Amino acid sequence: LNALKSPDAVTPPATLRAVLRPYQAIGYGWLSALSDTGFGGLLADGMGLGKTLQTLALLAKCHLEGQAQNPSLLIVPTSLARAWARQAAEFVTEHKVLVLQGNTRKGLFDQISGAHLVISTYPLLHRDHDVLLTRTWELAILDEAQAVKNPASTAAKRIREIRARMRLALTGTPMENTLTDLWALFDWLVPGLLGDRKSFRTQVVLPVEKEGDAQVQARLNRRIEPFLLRRTKDQVALDLPAKTEITELIPLGAKQQALYETVRMAMDARVREAIARRGIQGAQITILDALLRMRQVCCDPHLLKDGGGTSDSAKRERLLDMLESLVQEGRKVLVFSQFVEMLRLIETDVTARGWSYEWLTGNTVDRDGAVTRFQEGSAQIFLISLKAGGVGLTLTAADTVILYDPWWNPAVERQAMDRAHRIGQTKAVFVYRLVAEGTVEEAILGLQARKQALADALFEGRTTEGFAFDQDAITGLFQPLKCAGEGK
Repeated sequence: LNALKSPDAVTPPATLRAVLRPYQAIGYGWLSALSDTGFGGLLADGMGLGKTLQTLALLAKCHLEGQAQNPSLLIVPTSLARAWARQAAEFVTEHKVLVLQGNTRKGLFDQISGAHLVISTYPLLHRDHDVLLTRTWELAILDEAQAVKNPASTAAKRIREIRARMRLALTGTPMENTLTDLWALFDWLVPGLLGDRKSFRTQVVLPVEKEGDAQVQARLNRRIEPFLLRRTKDQVALDLPAKTEITELIPLGAKQQALYETVRMAMDARVREAIARRGIQGAQITILDALLRMRQVCCDPHLLKDGGGTSDSAKRERLLDMLESLVQEGRKVLVFSQFVEMLRLIETDVTARGWSYEWLTGNTVDRDGAVTRFQEGSAQIFLISLKAGGVGLTLTAADTVILYDPWWNPAVERQAMDRAHRIGQTKAVFVYRLVAEGTVEEAILGLQARKQALADALFEGRTTEGFAFDQDAITGLFQPLKCAGEGK
């Protein structure tokens, strides 16, 4: 355990066709020590710091220099399977990699035993369980492991059936919402380390998140320290160009303000009634639906079914003004929104002005083509849905990122920013958050800050005040619209 707490830099296998940075050599040393002991571990380096390369070094050690008798299994989001295969082929040419994806994958099942690395996806783990879960693997690796943070999900249940000599999880966002996210990961990585879910909630989650109990948080830090390695770009990637984050508060026009207040009051009444009848837990669907409608008004009234009776959109107008200047300056811009319908509206504006652009949502078939075209200079603007494009993309051709609407999890937003601000970037990166002033969007920023403070304190061994999504937090989201300067 001491070796895991203070890992040394280790020279990677000669079969790795890459030079590891010093912190990556330490990461490989930690992974190697985990492998030697058989413990599971969580590699939680910040986005863009090379978790893939460090993992490939470990795979090379096990399969090309070690005595591994079984292949390793890598489970990834559907969109990342081919990217992993390409990087494995680039950095460890001797690796025999088998990608199980698409309608023809079942014809490849008889090749599993001869492979070093078998790549499948979270959805297919369930469909192919009779093949993937009936054998023993050398390493079982989860990429973007936050995908199994819900212990009740099908994916989370299936991964618990994987048999492997060692388990490894990779994610730059180990805690997106609550400490329960961490429990879900460690319950798979090191079963029993954090106790059962009910005990963890009563003995850790509630004391830390509700009461800010420093002693409980310190005990949790000590418990997980040997099995978690996390470095941030500020700590280790000192040669990266600067990233400047700018939050721009945009006041709504009179018509949009009136529409927002109409929707807010109706939603506030609906939520209060639902909570009174069913409690906060029972009213969650009602709460989320109400917040969705308010956030849609902030983005653009056209997102409402009836259009809300006005076409005014302060944020959309501001975005177009920004893009006009950025395009003239020759900048390359990523525009993220969680609403595909909002991206369609922006696409209409971009097309009307003759600006070149690429497009990526969950329905995009040729993701690699869109990324390659943007990286090679065919477009100045890339319209991306937050959920589809927040992970697994390298878009270092961009020097500007615009987050059109705030999301609840600050970790998800950072993932989007880090598509551009990552190893390989040579230009300073500017990130703009567009926030409708005085609305639920501004309240979301406050929740983000509290969530981020808790996550940072946990991984840095500090203490901080608790955070809970309780009645007070909900009430804060439904406050009346504050006009410019009011309540500041």
